[in-house]
Order: sequence, then structure tokens, then C-alpha cells
Amino acid sequence: MKIIASAGREDIALVYLGDLGAGRLVEFVESVQPPLPREQKWVLIVSTLLGCPVGCRFCDAGGDYRGRLSKEEIFAQIDFLVRKRFPDGVVPIPKFKIQFARMGEPAFNLHVLDAIEEFPQRYDAPGFLPSLSTIAPCSTEGFFERLLQIKKNYKRFQFQYSIHTTDERLRDWLIPVKKWSFAQMAEYGERFYSADGLKITLNFALAQGMPVDPQVLLRYFSPKKYLVKMTPVNPTHRARASGLVSAVEDRLNQEIILLMQELESCGYEAILSIGELEENRIGSNCGQYVRRHLQNTVSLKKSYDYWQTDAKGFDAFDALL
Repeated sequence: MKIIASAGREDIALVYLGDLGAGRLVEFVESVQPPLPREQKWVLIVSTLLGCPVGCRFCDAGGDYRGRLSKEEIFAQIDFLVRKRFPDGVVPIPKFKIQFARMGEPAFNLHVLDAIEEFPQRYDAPGFLPSLSTIAPCSTEGFFERLLQIKKNYKRFQFQYSIHTTDERLRDWLIPVKKWSFAQMAEYGERFYSADGLKITLNFALAQGMPVDPQVLLRYFSPKKYLVKMTPVNPTHRARASGLVSAVEDRLNQEIILLMQELESCGYEAILSIGELEENRIGSNCGQYVRRHLQNTVSLKKSYDYWQTDAKGFDAFDALL
């Protein structure tokens, strides 16, 4: 893999564009989570597909699907990031998370599981925390069955359902593919969860007009086994075209505060995860896809700003698109 471009800030996040050959371009990210320094927590976000076939209404990576990445192509992203900072492959960071989430629904690619399974043989990283976020698409049962076996090798494994609303009709509009029902998610969650591991996350990238009803969650997801995380709908071109406005702007939003309180009164651990707003300008947040931005003539407020890049930055490869 040849690195074509990079942009961002060392103290927040860096986005990289790699050429896998034959014009196959892949994006991946490394980030920290202030105030924690990199020495304490380091997060890599790698792609599993070239684009994504799902087409979620707020994700810029959808609609330009060009196939699955191989195990070695997934490792090429990880290896570049690891060797850049730890040439010997020894990663002494106590919280070293790899999210298989930059581009693509991971359940569509069994090579993701190959990479997770083989990771301990490639790197000395005792703090490794694999992280999978899924919409739970139908016809991927083989992926999830094998995941149950691989997960046994890790005491800490972060598993997340991306739900976004408890209204089934609106969920189908937001995520326009066939996917598991809440009942099917809950059935698998019962098999995945272990008392000595992490709780399963129910993630809501919450847009205005997309309800979250704690009573619906209680019907399917036990607070003893699940936590609820609220995140913003990041400023993407697809969200703008879909008319989606984030319901999560800051920690003082009274409506969100009341929702968090209601979730907590139901027994859920509720997390409001806003992150660094500068990541929107860097283009490292979930749903942001640099190539779509560069192909779009519309500018977005507080989003995708590459003023800080140099001649090797993303403003230098327009001819490749």
C-alpha cells in the first residue's frame, strides 16, 4: 500500500489515504481522546470495504461500493499505523483500540474476523481492544456465529449495535437494507454477552425527529447487559441531502439531558459521546468520507476543512478521483 495523502493534527486525529493498487483507494485514521495522551489510549479506525453498499442516510461512505478488502489489505492499514510509531511491533499502550469502522459494514467481510483472530500473532499489544460496530444486516449469520468463537479469545471485546432510533419505520429509512429486528439482536446479544466482559453498546447517532424510547429498549435489551451511547450525527454531505440535523450538539441540551436521565432511571448506563469538534474539520469522524467531500462542490459548515494540509495533503490528489 502506498500512502498518498494525510491530513489532521497529531494531538487529535490524522486521516490517511492509501492506494492499494489499480486505483483502489482506502481511508483510515489514528486518533487520541483528549485529555488522555497517546501513551494511555490510542485508537485506530480502519476500513473493511471499499465504500459501503448500505447507504445509511447520514454516511458519506455509502453508495460507492467497490468490494471487500482482503485480510492483508486490512492489516496493511494497521501495520502502517503501528510501525510508524512502534517499528518493532510492540505496542505498550494500556488502551489500544482498533475499530473496524472507517468504511464499510464489517459483517459483510469475513476477512475482518481473520484479522482479529490473527492480530495477537502479528503484534505484541497486551492492551489490544477489538471494536466492532454493526447494523446487523440479514444474511450475515455466518459472520456472527464465527465471531462468537473468536470473541472467546478476548476478555475485553467492544461490540456495538448501531440502531439510531427505536422507531422501526424510521430505522428502516435511516438504514435502507434488510437487517435484524430488535428481537433478533437481543437473541444474539444473549449469546455474545459474558458477565466478565464488556457490556454491549446500543449506539444512537441521534438526529432531530428520531425518537429513542427507553421502554422499547427495555422490552429487548437488559440494562445488566447493555449500555446506551448517544453521539452526534456528524456534518456530512449525505446527512445534509437527507435533511438530517443532529439532536446532539453540546452537553447542555436540555432534551438530551432529560433522555439520559430517563435511561438511567430505567437502569441503563447512558453515555453522551461528543468528542472533539475539531475532528469534523479533519474529516476523521464516523460517516465522514474525504473522497466524497472532494468530489462535492457544496461546502459544509464546521466540516471537512483542509486548510492545514501541505502539498502532501488531501488537496493534492484531486486528479486521482
